[in-house]
Amino acid sequence: MMDLWYKNAIVYCLDVETFMDGNGDGVGDFAGLTHRLDHIAALGATCVWLLPFYESPNRDNGYDVSNYYAVHPKLGTLGDFVEFTHLAHDRGLRIIADLPVNHTSIDHPWFQQARRDPKSRYRDWYYWTEDRPANHDEGMVFPGVQKTTWTRDEAAGAYYFHRFYPHEADLKTENPEVREEIQRIMGFWLQLGVSGFRIDAAPFLIEEVGPDGPGPKHYEYLEEFRNFLSWRRGDAVMLAEANVTPDEACAFFGDGDRMHLMFNFPVNQRLFLALATGKAGPIGAALSALPGTDVRSQWANFLRNHDELDLGRLPDEEERLVYERFAPDPAMRLYDRGIRRRLAPMLEGDPSRLKLANSLLLTLPGTPVIWAGDEIGMGDDLSLTERDSVRTPMQWSNGKNGGFSAAPADKVVRPVIDSGPFGFERVNVAAQQRDPDSLLNWLERACRARRDCPELGWGDWRLLDTGDPAVLAHEACWRGNRMVVVHNLSDRPREVTIADLAGPDDHVMEVFCDGRRGDDPDPSRPLRLEAHGFRWLRTAGTRH
Repeated sequence: MMDLWYKNAIVYCLDVETFMDGNGDGVGDFAGLTHRLDHIAALGATCVWLLPFYESPNRDNGYDVSNYYAVHPKLGTLGDFVEFTHLAHDRGLRIIADLPVNHTSIDHPWFQQARRDPKSRYRDWYYWTEDRPANHDEGMVFPGVQKTTWTRDEAAGAYYFHRFYPHEADLKTENPEVREEIQRIMGFWLQLGVSGFRIDAAPFLIEEVGPDGPGPKHYEYLEEFRNFLSWRRGDAVMLAEANVTPDEACAFFGDGDRMHLMFNFPVNQRLFLALATGKAGPIGAALSALPGTDVRSQWANFLRNHDELDLGRLPDEEERLVYERFAPDPAMRLYDRGIRRRLAPMLEGDPSRLKLANSLLLTLPGTPVIWAGDEIGMGDDLSLTERDSVRTPMQWSNGKNGGFSAAPADKVVRPVIDSGPFGFERVNVAAQQRDPDSLLNWLERACRARRDCPELGWGDWRLLDTGDPAVLAHEACWRGNRMVVVHNLSDRPREVTIADLAGPDDHVMEVFCDGRRGDDPDPSRPLRLEAHGFRWLRTAGTRH
C-alpha cells in the first residue's frame, strides 16, 4: 500500500520561477516555494510536481537542460532544494521532478564536445547524418515555429536531429551509455529527496531515429528505468507524458512493470468536448475505451497544465465545437493544435462550471493533477507568446505584483495579470482564504473529501446508466466499499433514476455535493441534480 502511494494521491504542479519570489529579484525560487508549502498542504495535495529547475539557457521554460546535476542559480542552490524537500516531507508532501531527457540543450557540455570532436564518446550520444534527410520537414512537434527536425551544425560538419526546437538536440537512447546516464541522474535526485519523475516526451524517448524516419520503439527501456527505481527506492514512480491512443498506452504500462502513471490525454480532450456540448457521452466513451490495467498502473487525470490543451485526437467537427466554445478568437489557439488558455477564463469564471470540472477531475478513475493557480481560478495573458499565456506568476494577494515579488514590475520574470476580471486585485489567495464561499475554500473541502474516498483511486469502476444524455454516473468499488458519483453536464436541473444506485436495504450517504449538504438521498426516488450539479455518494456493498 505504501509503495503504491500514488493510487490515492493528489498532485499539485508548479513552476518554481513563477510561484513565489523569496529574495526580491523578480524570479520565483526555492526559498519562496518553501515559504508557501503550507498553502499546498492546506489545499489537500499530497505530492508536488516541479517543472524543470535545472541549469538551462531557458529558451524553452527550462526544458532545454544544460546541467542535470544542478539547480538553476536563479532558483537557488542544491542546499535550498534539499531544505525544500525536507520541509515538504515534514508536511506529508512527496516531490516529483520533471525529467526532460529526450533531448538536451545544445549548450550542454555533452553536445558541445560531440560537435567539436567526431571521436568524442559523446558523438554517439546524439543523432547525426552528413546529408540532410529527405524527410527533414516532417514530424515537427511545433510546426508553427519549427521548419525542420534536422539542423546543420557547422562545427560538426553534419546535421543533428531535434524532435523539438533546434536548440534541443535529441539524445540517442539506444546507446546504453545514455540510458546509464539517465539512471545516474535519477539516482542523484532520489538521493536528494524526490519520490519520482515526470518523464517528458516519453514516446520519443524510446523511439529510434534514422535518416529515413522514425524506427522501432524500445518499450524495454522503460523496464530498465523502472527496475532501477525499484532497486534504488521502492516507492519511486514514473509519470509519463505520452499523448498516445488507448491501445498504445498498454505498451507504456506493460504488465505493471513500466510506467507507474500516464497522463489521461484521451479523457482530457473529451472532457472538454463534454463541457462544450453539455453532454456526458464523450467522457463515458473515452473511459470505456481505456484499456484494463494492472493494479500497479494508474491514469493521471488533469484539466489544464503548463502546455496547450491538445485537441488533436478529436474528429474535425468535434474539435471545431470545442474551439468555438472555448477559443473563438484565433489568438486563443496555438497553431490550431490546441488552446492556450487557463480553465477559469475558458469557463467564463462561472463558479458552478468550475466546481463541476474540478469535481470530475477529483472523481474520475485515476489520480488528479492540479495546475498551480487553478485553485483560485487564475486567468491567462494572451499578449504573451505561445504557452507563456498560462504561465504567469501566482497571485497571492492584492499587493505589489500580486504578492509574488517585491521587485520592480519590469524585473518580474513574467507580467502579473493586473487588470480585467482575473487581475490579481480581484483574484488572489489571500482574499479567497477569507471568503468561505470562494473557489479555493471549496476546492480544499473537495480535496479533503477525495482523500477520504480511496475507492476513487484504488477501486474497480464501471459506468452506470442514468437514462439522461447529460448525466454521467460511475461507481468505484474497493474492499467492500462502494462510491457512486453523478455529474450533470447540463445547464438545467435534472432528475435521474439509477437502477444500480443501491439495493433495497442499503443506506446511501452523501459524501460531497455541489451545494450545502442536505438529507441523504432516498434510493427509491429519482436523484435530483442542480444545473452543473454533482453528488458523491457512498453505499453499502459492491454491485459488479
